[in-house]
Amino acid sequence: MERFHGRALSWEVRDGILELQLHREPCNEIGSVMLEELEQFVRALEDLAENAHVVILYSALRCGFSAGADLRELYERARDLNVAERTAGVRAFLERMHHVLTLLEVAPLVTIAAVHGVVFGGGLELALACDLIIADKMARFGFPELRLGVIPGFGGIPRLKRDVGNGVVRDLLLTGRSVNAARAYAAGLVSQLAAEGQALAVARTTAAQIAKFDPTARRIAKRFIKPIPDEELREEIELFCTLFARPEVMENLRRFVESRSPFPYLP
Repeated sequence: MERFHGRALSWEVRDGILELQLHREPCNEIGSVMLEELEQFVRALEDLAENAHVVILYSALRCGFSAGADLRELYERARDLNVAERTAGVRAFLERMHHVLTLLEVAPLVTIAAVHGVVFGGGLELALACDLIIADKMARFGFPELRLGVIPGFGGIPRLKRDVGNGVVRDLLLTGRSVNAARAYAAGLVSQLAAEGQALAVARTTAAQIAKFDPTARRIAKRFIKPIPDEELREEIELFCTLFARPEVMENLRRFVESRSPFPYLP
């Protein structure tokens, strides 16, 4: 299926480029609908790779790439469950999301996240699973999870540790502050900076450059330079579930859901 349009995302192959567009209001939160369609996408990747050499992920929404996990849905599903039930539910969701991101990471195609606006929490973790991040100069990156009493749960810490220095990891995680695109570029998180509104255009130009090289060599090079931190990814799930079982987390989620701020996810 070279073309798909769903409730959370769409994809299309054109001229050897597979473009995956996120369009789930209000800001591409990753909940059950987004996860189901991401699973559908990675299942289709092997067939899609026959006619494409690059995947570009981008958002059609003005707010940004993604505000992260759908915390409202998480709270609504978990609030009436006992500790064991809600922990089992969140573990199942995390394992499914990890599976999606690992399949995206090992895909034979080069994957590019073209990002703008907010790239927070699970949205940043989705971008980190890609080979390259090309950022609009107005993009902002952050891991605000500690506000809720948890850590990133979609593989963000192991992938960030692999790609940048530990000082950057600690700063993002322990302060909850967001960083701008220029700082993310200086840290090595972002591979290219684009003018405002131009991240997708730069990603398409980059995809055309990538197409000039031998696909077999490209796949081997990708496997060699991008090891999957499997053990740390499994440990992250365990740590997240341990933290999530605490009553403080449900109270923090309740406050988030009931917040009147138009941007409650901002650090």
